[in-house]
Amino acid sequence: MPHSTSAPRLGDLERVVMEHLWEAATAAGAGFGGATVREVHDRFSGEREIAYTTIMTVLDRLAKKDLVTRERDGRAWRYFPADTREALTAQTMRRTLDDMEVTDRRAALLHFLDGATSDELDDLKAALAEIESRAGSRRRP
Repeated sequence: MPHSTSAPRLGDLERVVMEHLWEAATAAGAGFGGATVREVHDRFSGEREIAYTTIMTVLDRLAKKDLVTRERDGRAWRYFPADTREALTAQTMRRTLDDMEVTDRRAALLHFLDGATSDELDDLKAALAEIESRAGSRRRP
């Protein structure tokens, strides 16, 4: 995936709607997945009072931000996350580093990692090893 510094920030309601779409995609596996405005709205039943039109507006905005795609499903639209939660998180992290115009990225990363738990550091080490492995396999003829 190419690096993008244009990952949009999500508002609170947008984040909740995206979580629902990611859950729907995970539950469907390789199946149809996605959700209609009605399905997303029904998800809020008993939790929050949110108008159907508000959900429709949020999904439309997410589509304009290229965070969701949509396909016709009868008379309704079915919305799908354009990318994974992890990919969006990575884009946000990269954008934050780029937006700060940090002159010493290494120092910024060290400050960030100073607060990491040992499990987070283990995850980071495993991720770095995987990236190095991928880079090594690309260099081989």
